[in-house]
Amino acid sequence: MYQIENRIRYSETDENGFLTMTGIINYFQDCSIFHSEDCNVGVDWLRERHRAWMLSSWRIIADRCPKFGERVWVSTWPYAFKGIYGYRNFAIQDDKGNYLVRANSIWFLMDTDTMLPVRVKTEDVAAYGQEEPPLEMGDAPRKIQIPPEAADFTEGEAVLITRHYIDTNHHVNNAQYVEIARQEARPGCRIKELRAEYKKAAVAGDIVIPRVYKAEEGNVVSLCSTAGEPYAVIWMAYETA
Repeated sequence: MYQIENRIRYSETDENGFLTMTGIINYFQDCSIFHSEDCNVGVDWLRERHRAWMLSSWRIIADRCPKFGERVWVSTWPYAFKGIYGYRNFAIQDDKGNYLVRANSIWFLMDTDTMLPVRVKTEDVAAYGQEEPPLEMGDAPRKIQIPPEAADFTEGEAVLITRHYIDTNHHVNNAQYVEIARQEARPGCRIKELRAEYKKAAVAGDIVIPRVYKAEEGNVVSLCSTAGEPYAVIWMAYETA
């Protein structure tokens, strides 16, 4: 397990002083990148080998959102590698070890020359050491069902992808999709559970059109191209008053 200590910053919180879901994802993303860097298999190592880890899906459960000023531990560990995929858990815990946020993620290894997935080899992951047991999160479907075309939806304002959405892989960072969806669906509500499925990478100059559907316990947001093809599909359930 790899851990880093953090204190919730004012700039990362919502209007009620809680860490936003986008902030949570950024904590997780930074933790996994630092893990790889400290194992000497980070961004530059991958670039030299024409490889990159691409996120396929998230499942995040917020048992209690961290608050401004709170000291927390962010941890991550890979628990399996199969075929082209890597499976990684994340957690945020308070200073007493209580789980505040739990997450599961699925990644795939990409050849950045061919832009095709490749099988994970021992040398790609040996530096992480022995695999650890997965976090207990209960069952949930991996695939998010997009309602049929006949279903009612609210179409949000089109988003032009500019450079501030882009990461070192030269496409929209996974947290940015969540932020667009969060703002379009119910921006004033705190998310208790999120599932995200990434389908196609948006790049600078693309236009993303959010389609917001009502779903059981929350919303499904399909972030679409101008042709109607989804870049990402995100399901969000909210805390009740």
